[in-house]
Amino acid sequence: MNITQTALSLNVPDIAASAAFATTHFGFTEAMSAEGFVSLEHPGSPPNLIFLQTGLPTFRPEEIAGSAGQGTLLVFVVDDLDAAFARIAAAGARVVTPPETEPWGERYCQFADPNGLIWQLVQWV
Repeated sequence: MNITQTALSLNVPDIAASAAFATTHFGFTEAMSAEGFVSLEHPGSPPNLIFLQTGLPTFRPEEIAGSAGQGTLLVFVVDDLDAAFARIAAAGARVVTPPETEPWGERYCQFADPNGLIWQLVQWV
């Protein structure tokens, strides 16, 4: 098997809100969109992020077509966590966890987007 691209697809009630959060604070750009759908790409690395509007009739399997979020973390490793945290927090993103360091060397912080998705930044120290 040769995997040529990776995408993470999440169901959210307001695709525009999550897309705006990703483009404003994390540097994603819109690759394509249609009714109830937006695909974002990042110039630095994969995966693409896809936001699907909750309740789309084309979503399969139907029994799991609810909103994403519960227990989901979107995690991105960065070079300078403190600078990224300061920039994103100053721009008005809702801070869930300010920077802290775990005993095993993971420094991280978390933000919530308007749909409640948790965006986590990590720097290994």
